[in-house]
Amino acid sequence: MEDLKCCIVSCEKPLDQSYWDNQYLSNTIGWDLGEVSPPIKSYVDTLKDKTIRVLIPGCGNTYEAEYLLEKGFTNVTVIDIAPTLVENLKIKFKDNPNINIVLGDFFEHQGEYDLIIEQTFFCALPPTLRQKYVWKMHQLLAKDGKITGLLFNRTFESGPPFGGSQEEYNLLFQKAFNFQKMEVCQNSATPRAESELFIELQKNNEVLVSLYPFEGITCSGCKNTVSEKYAAIEGVLNVSMSSNFAEVLIVSQNEIDLEILQKEIAYDDKYKITQKI
Repeated sequence: MEDLKCCIVSCEKPLDQSYWDNQYLSNTIGWDLGEVSPPIKSYVDTLKDKTIRVLIPGCGNTYEAEYLLEKGFTNVTVIDIAPTLVENLKIKFKDNPNINIVLGDFFEHQGEYDLIIEQTFFCALPPTLRQKYVWKMHQLLAKDGKITGLLFNRTFESGPPFGGSQEEYNLLFQKAFNFQKMEVCQNSATPRAESELFIELQKNNEVLVSLYPFEGITCSGCKNTVSEKYAAIEGVLNVSMSSNFAEVLIVSQNEIDLEILQKEIAYDDKYKITQKI
């Protein structure tokens, strides 16, 4: 029943615009390192092309963007949902034409990027949105684009932050991305030592990544059965269902007809899959 617990946490504490804005208004930002994360700093130092299109979602005070600009990068976009934060960033970077600061919902953002930097964004999202995160990341990345950054390799009693494990991430991202690196981080900031994974995931351009709304599942056992049925369909490479059973992520070699997906779950009248997002 672990999946249901995740849903309860996110439902009791809506992580909406008001929630995050209040964190900045009250300066309750315990996740803020006050500097660029050392593993990301080291990675940026390896990048030669300063014209690549970079996105930092859930950017916070965005020391990473500041470092990119210092190193001469010319096409940096940051997005956050908190108005107070975004206004502060616009003032901070008002004289720099190489950064685009966006107030908005990451899942509604449009664009194409060569690199997306992951720094405490994934862990701030309710676990119910993890499949949607994979779908949106794949959508926003250009051909051969990458997600690079850090994921927690530990659990928390409640969140945010919400933790996870390498095993979970392998199942979540597989087939949609090619794993160039996912390993325990050796140079984390001291407060996060031995609790982070460094990731470098390259978009798999040869697959379709689709997200479908789903109705009717009420337990993990049923979720597993439905996932196994979908995984057995010819051309399907990976299936992952959200922890509240409301969305299913399907990675496939080709377009899967909605009628085929519905037919696989016709054994239970409660189950319904609808047009992909």
